[in-house]
Amino acid sequence: MSLPLLTLFFAAFALGTAEFVIAGVLPEVALGLDVSIPVAGMLVTGYAVGIAAGGPLLALATSAVSRKTLIVWLCGVFTAGQVLCALAPNFELLLVARVLVAIVHGTYFGIAAVVAVNLVPPEKRGFAVALLLAGLTVSNILGVPGGTAIGNALGWRATFWSIATLGLIATIAIAFVLPKAGGRGSSAGRFLSELKVLGRQQVLLSLLVAFLVMIGQYSLFTYIAPLLREVTGLAQDAVPWMLLLFGLGATVGVMIGGRLADWKLLPSLVAILAAQGLMYFLVYVVSPYPIAFAVVAFVWGGTNFAFGSPLQSRILQWAADAPNLASTLIPSAFNVGIAIGAALGAGLIDADIGYRNLPWIGVACQVLAVGVAVTSALWEKRARQVPPMAQQPMAAE
Repeated sequence: MSLPLLTLFFAAFALGTAEFVIAGVLPEVALGLDVSIPVAGMLVTGYAVGIAAGGPLLALATSAVSRKTLIVWLCGVFTAGQVLCALAPNFELLLVARVLVAIVHGTYFGIAAVVAVNLVPPEKRGFAVALLLAGLTVSNILGVPGGTAIGNALGWRATFWSIATLGLIATIAIAFVLPKAGGRGSSAGRFLSELKVLGRQQVLLSLLVAFLVMIGQYSLFTYIAPLLREVTGLAQDAVPWMLLLFGLGATVGVMIGGRLADWKLLPSLVAILAAQGLMYFLVYVVSPYPIAFAVVAFVWGGTNFAFGSPLQSRILQWAADAPNLASTLIPSAFNVGIAIGAALGAGLIDADIGYRNLPWIGVACQVLAVGVAVTSALWEKRARQVPPMAQQPMAAE
């Protein structure tokens, strides 16, 4: 495993911690800035909007910048954003700082994925993407609990200072370790090429798959704590342990998904999507039974995160000649799906359909996702379409 890939992983870990840790310190932030918890929840919504809208726009605006230079600047701005969060005197400034960090977040994961696949041979590109995504899953296992513990012990501002420290370490490491041959930005004249890539059905339909998967996942996962308490009957202090099992499964799933992507990319993606649908059905079946749910939670976490590597590898494969916009639209599709999934789940709960029936949204979304993926594969085969040749990486300036 190369040191440059590990530095990209560490930066992903820092960004993932910044995104998710807010849930652990939200009550303290609300109290400290004298706002209600629902108002403080805008810190989550604003982050999702920043990733979805700001990430692709920043990627286009910086398309002429060398990839290494851009990643170093993104990590530097991320670090400054965390300092601003820690010093924010009011809620409005904290929200602005979070949106700024979110824009950087969305751009980083798109550009870093392009750089990561250029650092390895073609047969290991799925693994490279998986390692990058593993930064997000590990942040849920280590970063979020650690950041929450720091916030509980030293105050919520200390949480942001600790993340700023992670960002600073990542910035310095990438500046010294990431090779200049990680790829360079495209010229301004390639803007139309970036847009034309979105017309390829493999790219567009893969983004649709990501959107559907996230709707299914977050219509349930957003409300997993009340489901575990009201349907499964777990005590409040047992819920984190169930979530830990989910996180461990997610980490294993990311790495398995990477290996599968390098083996048989499209068949693996279809199989994983089908397995996700099965897991949602099993969540519905076993939700009243704690021990059975614990087993399913681990496998559910694995299948939910295994699809990311094959999906992103497929998008990068078919956008290889102009990858910047397409790659940054991946986290955008994820976050739009997350926002809609959370709202859809809330609507069903308000309609008194009950927490236990939320997995059926996942089943329906996965059936649609499998259909879209199979349609894309058949379309590609019938039209005898061939992926574009990736541009040869050039030394960054």
